[in-house]
Amino acid sequence: MTASVYRAAEGFAPELAEELARSGRTISEWCGSLALSPEPPAPAAWAIDIWTAPQEAPLASIKSGADLLRGIQRNWSHVPALHHRRSALLEARLPPIKPRPIAFPEPAPSSHLGAWTLLAPDRLLYSPTKTSPYPASAPIFIEDREGPPSRAYLKLWEGLTRIGQHPQPGETCLDLGAAPGGWTWALARLGATVTAVDKAPLAANVAAMPNVTWRQESAFGLEPNAEAAPDWLFSDIICYPERLLTLVNRWRAAHPATRILCSIKFQGETDHDIAAAFAALHGAQLFHSTQNKHELTCAIVG
Repeated sequence: MTASVYRAAEGFAPELAEELARSGRTISEWCGSLALSPEPPAPAAWAIDIWTAPQEAPLASIKSGADLLRGIQRNWSHVPALHHRRSALLEARLPPIKPRPIAFPEPAPSSHLGAWTLLAPDRLLYSPTKTSPYPASAPIFIEDREGPPSRAYLKLWEGLTRIGQHPQPGETCLDLGAAPGGWTWALARLGATVTAVDKAPLAANVAAMPNVTWRQESAFGLEPNAEAAPDWLFSDIICYPERLLTLVNRWRAAHPATRILCSIKFQGETDHDIAAAFAALHGAQLFHSTQNKHELTCAIVG
């Protein structure tokens, strides 16, 4: 019996499998990007979505499958895995649910959404509830192709959307390892006052924003106790995860009320022990977004 289903981002099924195994959870079957488990659902950083009430049903016909799902609720998202032609026929009989690009900082949708897939031509797997409110398990943003100096801002947008919080106008943000300024640009666009710290300069258009200040320093050279407490601390620094954990702990000790969002970038193989250390921090949320590469996002927002 399947009690939970974990969805991996494209290319990251091995990381999810390793995480589940290390936490003592069993994978009874893989269906594309979906890991089926007989154990109840539990947090998994490498899962971009978790089906929390999965059930299986025989699929005698396309009509019977559509009638079953529509009899439970209206909104269902399809996760393509196997049997694509038959899945398309079933999907066509359900009310259309299409991913809609959102304009950040638009909040996550509150409407109820389930998910389904075909495990076999005559075997339907579905869950009326799942952790992500998005049909594709992640938000799709209306991108800005002119203002930001890189596409890194999309990672920040997804992280802030996932936690349901973002800097407000007038709040102070410290962006460590900021250059060329993708995150700084996004934060300043929200109306926050941003101090960008990096030895390398910001892109000219970001440096010219009126609420941005650049400090030509090393992020690791700052002494948190000597700095005024920012409302938010951000880091997309390329460094070993152990070094980032030390940095985060120093800032939390000096300024416990500061909210933090940072990228944990793994060098070589995934270090699940250091990931667990981040997850164990008080108030921490650890997740892999679709904009992340071989990295996790850690948010500490109280």
